[in-house]
Amino acid sequence: MFLKQLSLLNYKNLAQIEFEFDTKINCFVGKNGVGKTNILDAIYHLAYGKSYFNPLAVQNIKHGEEYFVIDGLLDKNNKEEKIVCSLKKGQKKTIKRNGKVYDKLSEHLGLIPLVIISPSDADLIVEGSETRRKFIDSVIATLDSSYLQLLIQYQKTLSQRNALLKYFAVNQIFDADNLSIYNEQLSSSGQLIFEKRKQFLAEFVPIFEKHHANISGGNEKVALKYESQLFESDLLSLLEDNLQKDRIIQYTSVGIHKDDLIFEIDGFPIKKFGSQGQQKSFLIALKLAQFEFMKKQSGELPILLFDDIFDKLDETRVQKIVTMVNDAVFGQIFISDTHAERTELIIRKTHQSYKIFNI
Repeated sequence: MFLKQLSLLNYKNLAQIEFEFDTKINCFVGKNGVGKTNILDAIYHLAYGKSYFNPLAVQNIKHGEEYFVIDGLLDKNNKEEKIVCSLKKGQKKTIKRNGKVYDKLSEHLGLIPLVIISPSDADLIVEGSETRRKFIDSVIATLDSSYLQLLIQYQKTLSQRNALLKYFAVNQIFDADNLSIYNEQLSSSGQLIFEKRKQFLAEFVPIFEKHHANISGGNEKVALKYESQLFESDLLSLLEDNLQKDRIIQYTSVGIHKDDLIFEIDGFPIKKFGSQGQQKSFLIALKLAQFEFMKKQSGELPILLFDDIFDKLDETRVQKIVTMVNDAVFGQIFISDTHAERTELIIRKTHQSYKIFNI
């Protein structure tokens, strides 16, 4: 699978631009601020139906315009697939496949397996647990359409239960039977999500450890640990045991919305004890593991986006990536960089076909 063509209209700072891509390596080079990363984000948008960098869809419309359009042409199993993602202010975003609008985003997820490696991945280390949960959920949902529906159902029930707890507090009443309905629903979807996350990480962690050992030379011991209250007890029991606390604080204090993914190096939190270089190696290994996992599950090579990483990596890490390209580990690759000469020097070492686009 590869992306043949891309056309953008009013996407972020890009008024109108079109590309015809190489099947292997494509590089966008130019000064900071010209829109290189925005092109990568548009490709991500085609795959996931949303921006990687800006979750507010309307903010992806070029300033002063009323809409954006992302138009892509894929070659998937030697068959052309035309994907169009568009948004007009005040209207719902639409994604079309070969002219037909999807009823649900979940129907589109997985059509274009894709992984992005970006400096903003540092958020996975420095931000809170929600960022890491989103990473887990994004990988699983791309390969399991039922998982996204479980997440939507869980979040809806959670909001309803929280609203009920607030209603009880404001009106100084309590209805155990009414609350138990939400407890049952939350437990049902929450337990399934927990099991799917647990199964995913059991497969994912060994892949991550392998990639980290390759990048770092095996000199450090890293760990990814799944942290969940549901290891202690089933969700229904947890909800019942924490009922008095929830009534006082007026929201649900236990559940899979509290799960986290713990990042460690040599037994300590990498956020506090990892150097910048160690953190970079950790994150690249995490994303390469995502790539391999998606490749294994989908049976095809995901598209790989490298956002400005040559500027952030030392020569040893860059050489590791070049070696993987040479070994045909990756399929189609898109790269953004500020230095055209550096980019061409690096990609020539891969001995693969390429195109360079000056933005």
